[in-house]
Amino acid sequence: MQSCPDGIPSVMLCADRGASMGRPIWWRMVSLCSAALFIMSIATGCSQEKPLMQVPGGDAGRGKATIERYGCIACHTIPGIAGHGSNVGPPLSKMALRAYVGGVLPNTPDDLVRWLRNPPEVDPRTAMPNLGISEAEAKDMAAYLYTLK
Repeated sequence: MQSCPDGIPSVMLCADRGASMGRPIWWRMVSLCSAALFIMSIATGCSQEKPLMQVPGGDAGRGKATIERYGCIACHTIPGIAGHGSNVGPPLSKMALRAYVGGVLPNTPDDLVRWLRNPPEVDPRTAMPNLGISEAEAKDMAAYLYTLK
């Protein structure tokens, strides 16, 4: 093992190495690894992200079309849906990050599907009507809503 001019083994510490002056070698290795991980996270950040919540049997593409067909923007602002949203109901962005659905159910895929199928059955005081949405349509709609940022 070589020593630095001050007699400390170079594996541990060396004061004559520029910017890392006085730092142990493991510190430099941690710094290099951190930089590499940061660069890798930036590079992979451009890839297609999966939604935070998955809806078994749901298809986000069909869900978007179903939301358009039912005219949900008549009451909600919904990212990715053409037209001008309304403020009757809440905006539906960031659905996967919300704690509750309709203010009463925990935000799980099953509960979101239940809510979409028949909101007044869950909360009789809701302004959201029962639109007669099928189980399959509700799963697709939920899958789309969970993709929204």
